[in-house]
Amino acid sequence: MAQSFAFGIAGKILEKLGNVAYEGICSAWGVRKEVEKLKDTLAAIRAVVLDAEQQQARTQELSLWLQRFKDACYDVEDLIDEFEIQALRRQVLERGSTGRKVRHFFSGSNPLAFRFRMGYKIKKANEMLNEIAANKAKFHLTEKHETNVIHRERETYSFVKTSSVIGRDKAKQHLQNFLMNPTDGEDIPVLPIVGIGGIGKTTLAQLVFNEESVKSHFELRIWVCVTEDFDIKQLMIKIIKSATGRECKDMNKEELHKVLQDVLNAKRIFMVLDDVWNENKKKWNDLKDLLCGGAQGSRIIVTTRIRNVATITGTTPLYDLEKLSYENCLSLFLKLAFKEGEEKQHDNLVRIGKRIVQKCKGVALAVETLGSLLCSTRVQHDWELVRDSELWKLKQEENDILPALKLSYDHLPWYLKQCFAFCSVFRKGIEVSDSYLISLWNANGFLQSPYENEEPEDIGKRYIQELLSRSFFQQVEDEIFSVTLKMHDLVHDLALSVAQNEVNSCNRYSTGNVRHLWFDLSKQDASQLPKNLGCLQSLFLLDEEGNADKESLIAEVISRSKHLRVLHLSQWSLEQLPNNISYLKQLRYLSLGYNGNIKRLPNSICNLQSLRTLALEECGGIEELPKDIRYLISLRELRVTTKQTRLQENGISCLTCLRRLVFADCENLEKLFEDIQNLTALRELYIGGCHNLVSLPQGLKYLRTLKFLFIAQCEKLDLSMEELELEREEGGSLRNLCIEGVPKLESLPQWILLGSIKTLHVLEICNLKNLSTLPTWF
Repeated sequence: MAQSFAFGIAGKILEKLGNVAYEGICSAWGVRKEVEKLKDTLAAIRAVVLDAEQQQARTQELSLWLQRFKDACYDVEDLIDEFEIQALRRQVLERGSTGRKVRHFFSGSNPLAFRFRMGYKIKKANEMLNEIAANKAKFHLTEKHETNVIHRERETYSFVKTSSVIGRDKAKQHLQNFLMNPTDGEDIPVLPIVGIGGIGKTTLAQLVFNEESVKSHFELRIWVCVTEDFDIKQLMIKIIKSATGRECKDMNKEELHKVLQDVLNAKRIFMVLDDVWNENKKKWNDLKDLLCGGAQGSRIIVTTRIRNVATITGTTPLYDLEKLSYENCLSLFLKLAFKEGEEKQHDNLVRIGKRIVQKCKGVALAVETLGSLLCSTRVQHDWELVRDSELWKLKQEENDILPALKLSYDHLPWYLKQCFAFCSVFRKGIEVSDSYLISLWNANGFLQSPYENEEPEDIGKRYIQELLSRSFFQQVEDEIFSVTLKMHDLVHDLALSVAQNEVNSCNRYSTGNVRHLWFDLSKQDASQLPKNLGCLQSLFLLDEEGNADKESLIAEVISRSKHLRVLHLSQWSLEQLPNNISYLKQLRYLSLGYNGNIKRLPNSICNLQSLRTLALEECGGIEELPKDIRYLISLRELRVTTKQTRLQENGISCLTCLRRLVFADCENLEKLFEDIQNLTALRELYIGGCHNLVSLPQGLKYLRTLKFLFIAQCEKLDLSMEELELEREEGGSLRNLCIEGVPKLESLPQWILLGSIKTLHVLEICNLKNLSTLPTWF
């Protein structure tokens, strides 16, 4: 079930190569013709990649060909990064006043040597792609676009053995109430049932469909398995066949419409539209208009995995089908794994079965899959293998849980597939914030937009909403400034299954060039790190028990991982970061959070012109931020804890790409930098636990892009200082304001009120003893 991701990666690279800015870079270095050849060859191969991905199970040779193409794409991506890094360095050099000093800082940047080296690399990349293109002829592949992907056709039907359904009495009663209770209005009421694949939506609909009271209440019951193709003509044919048994395949739409109206004419109908994927509202409205011939009291139930489908189709609140209780899952498992009463003879297997049921996390189809898998064996070792194995490693039949879940994955657009598969790098059950996940996706270049100048953070939020809508994520918590997400364990198994050659998580090893690695040194010795780290793009290195010789290990890992985009070293009790961190020219995300022993960072960290996120929160030992921090010109997010009382001028304020700035638990900090108004792209500012902070810079009120402002536990902070009360025009962008633990605040100052009166969505003020005045619009 492993995916190659070649189609998506190649698409991302072609988009970059076609970028006007990148074409300008190539022209400046005199390599435009060679890059054009590379782009043409890449596009020609990508055109047949979808066909290759569908057929790769056919031969090992085709699978290896796809792997070669994917690896070549990653090499080309590294080439692109080298040009972009060089362009960023030139931006720093051209900033002016520091001339010779900056050139010394970037010693080793020889333009002639760079041009010669890159020309050679592009030539080698073209040779490699030409060879791959020549080899594709032997596989007789055809060109396909993403819309041509053929998914597995799934068929469902209305019958269910009622005695085999366990634990759905409450849900059944809810649906019966919907079907039987009278409603006002001419429109046919529609109730969507939503949940992940395999949770039991179809079974619940079948249960209600066959209920005797429902049969007697409706004159006509119709069951239609809609699946992937929401074609109106085919749906009319299916509806007529379900209602009458009549085949109408040779009729045109006009003829079908007349037959359908005769079938529905003034009858009270109950229709189940099972397994709906269509998110096109016009198509849904077209279908619903055809069903208006039914009598008052008609009802429709829709089952879907996608919340957006429920929003489009539903006229009543959606029914979010809950997972089965552990007790119900165990009853279902024992019923499938044993003949009636047989479990009493196998206490040892029942004990193992209880652990197996826990793996299923309340998803009925997973219970059925594993129960059916074990019904033919009473060998304890076989049961233990199932208990101890990852679900994705177990043999799966076409209608078992992982193939059922993979149908949802197949429906994802290509730009979401890699984002989803990447999430398998996390441990099962882990909760992550949306902003953290978006930063990681952005660092790996996963965020693609059809809209010009769309912010990566906004693209990421859209991706998360799409994955939430399709039940790939569950929302654990929704706070003012962030959303906490987690994956259902079975969805995590799906992510593992589609990312086998890309991701190693939880010290699980596989073949291939691993791109994203989670390695826990409290569970494995450092000597067991993979030998080949040269392809690694993300490394999450954990050492919760402090087993590693930290600095030397990190220095070695850095020297072996020159293509890293993400390096996560939180909670390591590090005392210093190796100087060779500057070796990681492509690094875009660096987390050193919760390393309280670090006193200062090497200034070489400021050589990382591609760095977009630098996390230094809860690094309470840092005495001073790097003096050349202004050279991190790509930085979009900075999280800081420092012992400083003042921040240097011409430091953070020079980071004009900064979108998010966090000061956390800076105990000694009395003032921020006064030139904060230079952060013209800043959207979010968080200040918390800065107990000695006495004032904010007056330039803060000139930040026209600021949307989120959070101030907490700043006991000495005075927001009503005279210099902040200067006149200001309305028209700010502030949307969310949260202030708590600021006892000196007596009223909201004018620079906040005038700037946010038209845009503020959320105002939260807590623990403010002296606050006497709120705006009239609050």
